[in-house]
Amino acid sequence: MTQFILLAAADGGLLESARQTGEQFGFNKSMFIAQVISFLLVALLLRAFAYKPILKMLEQRRQLIAQGLENADRIKSELSKTEAARQEILQQANTQALRLIEEARAAAARVQEVETQKAIAAAEQIISKAREAAKLDHAQMIAELKREIGQLVVRTTMQVTGKVLSVEDQHRLVDDTNRQIAA
Repeated sequence: MTQFILLAAADGGLLESARQTGEQFGFNKSMFIAQVISFLLVALLLRAFAYKPILKMLEQRRQLIAQGLENADRIKSELSKTEAARQEILQQANTQALRLIEEARAAAARVQEVETQKAIAAAEQIISKAREAAKLDHAQMIAELKREIGQLVVRTTMQVTGKVLSVEDQHRLVDDTNRQIAA
């Protein structure tokens, strides 16, 4: 029992000592409460007017990046479709050229040797023209796709970074993208 009395007396002394220390350092209960309330108000205002808009902006940027990636995937699929179409055109041209060569050979068997040489030469010209036309068409398609991809990368980069890129930056981005696509 004596221990409880001594403990209570010591607690009272401890509280008194804490109060004196607080007064000595200028602790003011009403100022402390006012500062806590001010802090809470500032924290709530920052949350409402700074934190939430930043999160919203970050979500919009994430969506823009996702959209850019979807566009890149779409362009890759279009490029593969174009490549397949080019292969099909080449195959058809080769088939047609082979057919023309065979027809020319059959006609050459019926005609003189001179006529045979003319028909083979004509068929080979058709093949070379078809290949050249296919190569030109392929080169034009690749150039157009590279240009579109470059423009898309520049637009996406401008949207993601939020700044206007110089002509130099745009050319550099287009060249980097074309090198990566070529690899």
